Amino acid sequence: MPRYIAFLRGINVGGHRVKMDRLRALFMELELEDVSTFIASGNVLFSADSDDAEGLQDMIEGHLASELGYEVATFLRSPSELAEVVAFRPPEVVTPPAADPSHYVIFLGTGAPDSLRSELTRLNSEMDHFYVAETEVHWLIQGKLTDSPLFDRGLDQATKGVRTTTRNMNTLRRIAAREG
Repeated sequence: MPRYIAFLRGINVGGHRVKMDRLRALFMELELEDVSTFIASGNVLFSADSDDAEGLQDMIEGHLASELGYEVATFLRSPSELAEVVAFRPPEVVTPPAADPSHYVIFLGTGAPDSLRSELTRLNSEMDHFYVAETEVHWLIQGKLTDSPLFDRGLDQATKGVRTTTRNMNTLRRIAAREG
């Protein structure tokens, strides 16, 4: 039975509060199995009888919108796809990296459009550097997230019109280790 990780946008942010037991119950209502959550930020691990990730994603989004009363963008990855994400190593950059750069992954619903690639290339700086893969963007920050001038609204403006959700690489590594 295929295993998936759902990364949900808008869970427990912006005034939307969903307890993890409620979120697990919503997934089980869809007859998904082995449902568990990982931290209270919208990471749900589950098994399904289907290998149609796009169909599952649409089903989950529709159910969550119906039950919660607002759209919850959903991004599914298999454990092997997540393993590829966490295996990412940035190529050398001209500016020496900070001793401990912050690393975030921006999940995309589909392939990165040219407009997003152009905008992120424009935003590359000594502080922020973006590596665009097919359905993810790796964002390395030379310092803490709050040090970046893109913190708060800057990144939202850059990704406007593109469905995204963002996770810290440390969280993704912990999920991948759990699924490995």
